[in-house]
Amino acid sequence: MLSGSLIHLIEVHHKEITGRTIREIARHPDLVHLRTLPEAELRERSQDLLEHLGDWLTSGSEEELARQQEAIGITRFEQNIPLHEAVRALCLIKYNLIDFVEEHGLPKDPIGLYAEEELEHRVGQFFDLLIIHLVRGYELAWHRAAQAVV
Repeated sequence: MLSGSLIHLIEVHHKEITGRTIREIARHPDLVHLRTLPEAELRERSQDLLEHLGDWLTSGSEEELARQQEAIGITRFEQNIPLHEAVRALCLIKYNLIDFVEEHGLPKDPIGLYAEEELEHRVGQFFDLLIIHLVRGYELAWHRAAQAVV
């Protein structure tokens, strides 16, 4: 697995990647609700994903991932964060992760490029699952709220 060293790079530098993400959330014009959350909450969520990326990618435990992301989806609904902002935050983490690897990763020879491509593919699948389960949790909370009104 060529991308293993890149995953290690991400895990070691999770604070730097998270810092980039927090700065983008603070200035992104479409994230007005999300940036009202405590920075510590946003930082903790990003760092947890990045610091343990290798574990998530190798464990294959979608059940644990689903449980955590659905809980976050429910929380974001309860915090009145629009769904598109919650999804965009995950996208920003992914974009910053990939940008960091491109800047600090392996040499740009065929092996290094292959490793980056492999990582992008695996990370893309991982973040797709994060988004799916975040949305499921958000929808669950939305339906519960709608039932409570009826």
